[in-house]
Amino acid sequence: MHPPVRLPQTPTDWAAYYQLRYEVLRRPWQQPAGTERAEDDALPDTFHALVAAPDGTALGVGRLHTAAPGQAQVRFMAVHPGAQGQGIGRAVLAYLEAEARRRGLTESVLHAREQAVPFYQRLGYAVVAPSHTLFGSIPHFLMRKLL
Repeated sequence: MHPPVRLPQTPTDWAAYYQLRYEVLRRPWQQPAGTERAEDDALPDTFHALVAAPDGTALGVGRLHTAAPGQAQVRFMAVHPGAQGQGIGRAVLAYLEAEARRRGLTESVLHAREQAVPFYQRLGYAVVAPSHTLFGSIPHFLMRKLL
């Protein structure tokens, strides 16, 4: 059983949160530190999720915001490589979707990396269309789920 999903609150939480986003989503493609942060991360509408180990290490993270009327968008999903396959990604996504429902949103969209498409399909998302290619080498697919 993994630790619970919660909001990052302390400076230590936020440091761990961004470190995992960098290590999983940016560093493997030689992207500079800082690119794991987004300008809208601090907006009041943006909702963050964190699963942290007892020592404070981030095991899973994700983010949600309202993309359009009735529509949530999930971004920056990442699970620590040593913690994959333990249900952490599923728990983070469920936490974000619960917040979307609490906000009265009726669908969730995301742009999944090609290798993550089967994960999201197992959780009820369907591919809508091919999306962008990140860093010139990572195909993404727009996916959608009715909440």
